[in-house]
Amino acid sequence: MKISNNKILITGGATGIGLGLTERFLKENNTVIICGRRESVLKEVQAKFPSIITKVCDLSSATERENLFKWVSEEHKDLNVLINNAGIQKWVKITDPDFYKHAKEEISINIEAPIHLASLFSHLKSLTTIINVTSGLSFVPLTKVPVYSATKSFLHSFTLSLRQLLKANNIEVIELIPPAINTDLGGKGLHDEAPPVSAFIESIFTQLKEGKTELTFGMSEAMTKAGPDDLKNVFARMNAGS
Repeated sequence: MKISNNKILITGGATGIGLGLTERFLKENNTVIICGRRESVLKEVQAKFPSIITKVCDLSSATERENLFKWVSEEHKDLNVLINNAGIQKWVKITDPDFYKHAKEEISINIEAPIHLASLFSHLKSLTTIINVTSGLSFVPLTKVPVYSATKSFLHSFTLSLRQLLKANNIEVIELIPPAINTDLGGKGLHDEAPPVSAFIESIFTQLKEGKTELTFGMSEAMTKAGPDDLKNVFARMNAGS
């Protein structure tokens, strides 16, 4: 993937890792579009970075995803990079009365949205790159977030297939695999001890410049290289007492 002179759509680009990607792609002379459900948050980012283009979109809705693609195909026909970054994480027990409700929310944002958008945007003639943001939990689940872990495992598998399927279309598919990062994913304070977004983003851009299509950092790099026995041991350590 070339680093500069792209027009990029980043879902969930107003917070967390998405905001880190937004800021860095702007520094690299790209046009960046971000979308999200909360107009107030989008406006805050736009006030800080006036060149950003924003679009309110509830990615849990198939209709709104289709409207997003229609808007891009009409107003931003030269968009060439889609980054499926938006994701939600629910810390709930399976015995929670609302467990299934929360699970459906995670599935709609973490699975349905990226596969639907990948399908839609693959028809955009200008598209050259899709980046799917998965997780180190794709390889070994954290039982405190069982559905989130499973959705990221799904997206990891789908991304491998998508890379092969879109070769004939000359669309590059990149997997971005973060470990726990200091964001508010799952709730404020849950990841305060994790590495900062800035260090993660610097590493990711170094790897992009090297032409890598599997982008890792810290623990996620270790997970992609671990064997079955290693993964079992990590699972036992991560989930002790759960």
